[in-house]
Amino acid sequence: MDQEEMKNRTKEFAKRVINLCRQLPETREGRLIGNQIFRSGTSVGANYRAACRGRSKAEFIAKLGIVLEEADETLYWLEILSETKVVKANLLKPLMKEADELVGIFVASLKTAKD
Repeated sequence: MDQEEMKNRTKEFAKRVINLCRQLPETREGRLIGNQIFRSGTSVGANYRAACRGRSKAEFIAKLGIVLEEADETLYWLEILSETKVVKANLLKPLMKEADELVGIFVASLKTAKD
C-alpha cells in the first residue's frame, strides 16, 4: 500500500469514527467516550499526513509513532464501548477490525523505518 492509499484509508477511518460518534447515546458516558474517540480516531489520518511530510527519517519515525498511539487509543475506546455495552459489540466489530489492522500496519511500518 502506498502513501496515497494509506492517506485515503486513514481518512475513511476518520469518517467512520465520526459516523459512530453521531450514533452514540446522549448519556454522560456516550458524550465523554465520544469526545475521546472522536479526537483519537480523526487524528490518525491527520498525523499520518504530517508523517508523510516529514523532513527527515527521524521526523517521519517520530510522527508515525504518534499515528500508532492514536490508532491504538481509538481501538482502546472501541473496546470500552463494546465491553460496557454502550454500543452493541456486533456494530463495532468492523471498525474495531480496521483499527486493529491499522495498528498492525503502523507497528510494521515503524519497525521497517527504524531498521
